[in-house]
Amino acid sequence: MDGANTAWILTATALVLFMTLPGLALFYGGLVRSKNVLSVLMQCFGIACVASIFWYVIGYSIAFDEGSKWLGGFNKVLLSGVGEDSLAGDLPETVFVMFQMTFAIITPALIIGGFAERTRFGAVLIFSLLWLLVVYAPVTHWVWGGGWLGEMGLLDFAGGTVVHITAGVGALVAALVIGNRRGFGEVPMPPHNMTMTITGASMLWVGWFGFNAGSALAANGDAGMAMLVTHLSASAGAFTWMAIEWIKYGKPSALGIVTGMVAGLGTITPASGFVGPGGALVIGVSAGIVCFYATLTLKQKLKIDDSLDVFPVHGVGGMLGTFLAGIFASSGLGVFSGQGLAEGVTIAQQLSVQLCGIVAVGLYTAVATYIILKLIGFVTPLRVNEEEETEGLDTVLHNERGYDL
Repeated sequence: MDGANTAWILTATALVLFMTLPGLALFYGGLVRSKNVLSVLMQCFGIACVASIFWYVIGYSIAFDEGSKWLGGFNKVLLSGVGEDSLAGDLPETVFVMFQMTFAIITPALIIGGFAERTRFGAVLIFSLLWLLVVYAPVTHWVWGGGWLGEMGLLDFAGGTVVHITAGVGALVAALVIGNRRGFGEVPMPPHNMTMTITGASMLWVGWFGFNAGSALAANGDAGMAMLVTHLSASAGAFTWMAIEWIKYGKPSALGIVTGMVAGLGTITPASGFVGPGGALVIGVSAGIVCFYATLTLKQKLKIDDSLDVFPVHGVGGMLGTFLAGIFASSGLGVFSGQGLAEGVTIAQQLSVQLCGIVAVGLYTAVATYIILKLIGFVTPLRVNEEEETEGLDTVLHNERGYDL
């Protein structure tokens, strides 16, 4: 066991959990209407509970136990054999289990932004559990647990495919299956509390250092570079989105700058352990531009109510970052060079692997998510009725109000 590495991953674990509770909860909570704020906070808390128990019972085993190229084994069910003295590399295995658990918590929590303000709480919990079992844990094994994408040499340092593509595609499919909010595109649905949203966004920015730099699984230069490029990409994404709004609409918005920040963070995630500062700057600017126009296209042209922009920010950002990692990881790009591709691998060859990972994870997630939602729909209603949606989920589902006014 390495004490320094263990201390850093313990810290990074707390930072990643901090991203969901309270970071994402506040970020999403401020973006919905006041009558639904508690429902979003409840969903984040509930998913944290369900995901944690799932990870202990079977999730960790499916993801990281030795098995086939497609699925981990079952030797680690109920964390069998995981004790104070067992190691994962030079870390206590308990620390590695907990670090990876925080990723399993935030990924389905991201998805709730796709169907916010209209979905039943019980259906959300059932969906999150089944989705973790069928989508998240297997894909984690494919990429990080010794599965087929990892063997191909896919570059995904901290979750471009595992977290952001799965969450983004899952949210898009859920938005399509569950349907738009009542009045979407006809009446304004602005965020009810931007102060809450910016507070949550700030927590996400800080917590993301644990997400990306922690994925080095060591207190070393890789972690330091991952932290640096993460911060640069977030800054570039936020500034670029703000600048586009400023030019296009005449005024920069607080919502725009924090959304651009999240786009920059999500896009750098798969590349953070492989690229340098120059590449990170390009990735951040690209995220601000591409995710901005993806958001406009989804809402205004396609009329799809991905309520909190999960697919255009996380899904598109994850795809973009996974692709660009294959370019900017190269060591032959001058000031834009990264840490280098595997020996004998060209940029073109690496990009083919990256595209394979993007397509495979995206398609599998889409099909699996659709089937899961349809199966749940046979057992229990996915969404509230029109009257309940108009009244608000806080009182209808939880018999509480976010504000006593």
